[in-house]
Amino acid sequence: MIVLQLCLYCLLFAAMVRYSVRGGAINGLYFYSRAVQERAYEIGLTDRETVKQKRKRFMTAFYFVMLTALVLIIAVWNHVSDFKTAYLQALLFLEVMNIFDGVVIDKLWVGHSKFWILKGTEDIPFVQTWTQVLKKRSFLALIWVVGALIAAGIVVLLAKLIN
Repeated sequence: MIVLQLCLYCLLFAAMVRYSVRGGAINGLYFYSRAVQERAYEIGLTDRETVKQKRKRFMTAFYFVMLTALVLIIAVWNHVSDFKTAYLQALLFLEVMNIFDGVVIDKLWVGHSKFWILKGTEDIPFVQTWTQVLKKRSFLALIWVVGALIAAGIVVLLAKLIN
């Protein structure tokens, strides 16, 4: 059951990313390196304020949806009410999501799809190298240790409310 839940959670993650770029990859310029962003501003594809607003809107919705889904899976679907189990499940989901983002989203989807190529920035590398992916994912792995604590606390509170 947990494997199915992990797959659904990662599918939700991919759907959120796809939703963010529903009008074209330029709508997800905040996902790109600074060099690509600067070129996009220079050639008039968009402006900094627009990107800043889109990033803020997306990230707020993204964290809300992903945290809500995580808490509901653990508390409601899995009927977890103790902190240790909630923490371990939250950590598992967050770390799998982290790896999914680095490998499936960054390396496979972005790395092998013409969709992500922004006209006028073709000469700037925009796909992260494996070294960059490993560095970023290692850093985020540490962040998710803390994130799992927060999610587990919410799960325990929710479990008390529904029991």
